[in-house]
Amino acid sequence: MEKPVIVTVDDDPGVSRAVARDLRRRYGQDYRVVRAEAARDGIEAVKEMRLRGVEVAAILADYRMPQMNGVQFLEAAMDLYPYARRVLLTAYADTDAAIQAINVVDLDHYMLKPWDPPEEKFYPVIDGQLDAWLRTDRIERSELRVVGDRWSAQSYKVRDFLARNHVPYQWMLAEDPEGAQLVSAAGEGCHLPLVVTADGTTMESPDQSELATAVGLSTTPATDFYDLIVVGGGPAGLGAAVYGASEGLNTVLVEAYSSGGQAGQSSRIENYLGFPDGVSGQQLADRARRQALKFGAELLTARKVTMLEPRGQARVIGFRDGGEIAAHAVILATGVTYRRLEAPGLDEFVSRGVFYGAALTEAPACKDTEVYIVGAANSAGQAAVYLSGFASKVHLVVRSDGLEKSMSHYLIEQIAALPNVEVHLQTEVVGGGGSDHLERLTLSFKGEERVVDAQWLFVFIGAEPYTSWLGETIERDARGFLLTGPDLVQGGRRPRNWPLRREPYYLETNVPGVLAAGDVRAESIKRVASAVGEGAMAVALVHRYLEKH
Repeated sequence: MEKPVIVTVDDDPGVSRAVARDLRRRYGQDYRVVRAEAARDGIEAVKEMRLRGVEVAAILADYRMPQMNGVQFLEAAMDLYPYARRVLLTAYADTDAAIQAINVVDLDHYMLKPWDPPEEKFYPVIDGQLDAWLRTDRIERSELRVVGDRWSAQSYKVRDFLARNHVPYQWMLAEDPEGAQLVSAAGEGCHLPLVVTADGTTMESPDQSELATAVGLSTTPATDFYDLIVVGGGPAGLGAAVYGASEGLNTVLVEAYSSGGQAGQSSRIENYLGFPDGVSGQQLADRARRQALKFGAELLTARKVTMLEPRGQARVIGFRDGGEIAAHAVILATGVTYRRLEAPGLDEFVSRGVFYGAALTEAPACKDTEVYIVGAANSAGQAAVYLSGFASKVHLVVRSDGLEKSMSHYLIEQIAALPNVEVHLQTEVVGGGGSDHLERLTLSFKGEERVVDAQWLFVFIGAEPYTSWLGETIERDARGFLLTGPDLVQGGRRPRNWPLRREPYYLETNVPGVLAAGDVRAESIKRVASAVGEGAMAVALVHRYLEKH
């Protein structure tokens, strides 16, 4: 097979040769490097490669070019090679333009010139981009096929589960010719959604456990006793799994749905340390998941925990579908879920036009339609920016009189610069309706109601912790968030045998050996970075606990 190609375009002949030289020196054995000194020549070369069926892994374009700038070049190349990694080469003076390009062409990285020595400033970036390209499903026909109805809640759940667990699949409607053929082959009375694996195995309306097993996700624990059990696979849980396993603890992470949690649904996180050009929640979660596996952590997916019980020195958790495992210590990182919007007529359309969270799998289907988003925090702002690239118009519905109190400044600026995003202040969604899917919403502005046509509603209105399954075992506040450390002391509920030391165990619950980290913990900051930090800190406190027991 012909080697995949790395394309580089720069109108400065000296820089063009230097880029190609550095690329060939490091990647020439596995990739072919094609360079052009004019944007039009570069586009013609990319078109020719597309016609020949050659794969393009990465495209590097200089920002300042006379015929078309680098952003315009990457935008044109993206139509031909949507999976190629896009890198903009820029001078320091053009940094602002590069940052804006992140949203225009979904830029993967921008790189400042010069980058000597390349071993420190060039190759690590390109290594990461090529690694991401290699892990991207680029086959137009995926091995796993899903057939269902457009507005079926169960079809959406299957597609969302696969997407959030990074399982490539091909989606087709039951009325499409190929979809109809597969349904017919499955036999009479086929229950949709239908999932067909590479070897021809069919699953009708499968649950998460069946899906997880079919696509090779681990669902069965390797043993019945561990050093550390982490419950929840969001940023805090993944951080705890990485640090626990890397420091020699026999660690298992249990996740009911998919790694990443709420952060995994974010289209782009731009304020996370170390990612100046932003990173999607899925990318961040996938990297953390692979990092945890590299250190030897065990990850269980589609297993819901419904019981926690201290038994002597052991801490035991039980699963909803039966079975239990135990450990010396447990870190609770179950995160939060978005609160339901209590407006008449919406509940029946959940996953059929009404979505809680970003629902990134639905974004392409929003093309050329109007989308409504409820919320005023960062998650709502990120969704508005992302969906503006698909929808003809995005309506951000905000109950308060402004965004400044709840949304980061950089997101407010981005939203203000988008011509197809409109912010509706002092407005609420008070109703919805439709037939087999959402078709209309009722909006209220200062008590005046109006009905609008709407097929898409994404809701981000605060969070509820997933802690009801704990019963009376773990102390919680009035909203259900887990109380730890000083909050327990201040409430006069110092747990028995709690260490009497000058610095309190900030993350430990009322049960010694059971800690809480991330959004589920009362008084936590509710940010991705702080959740990861709490996960790491919880592991340090686990070590202290184990030293005493």
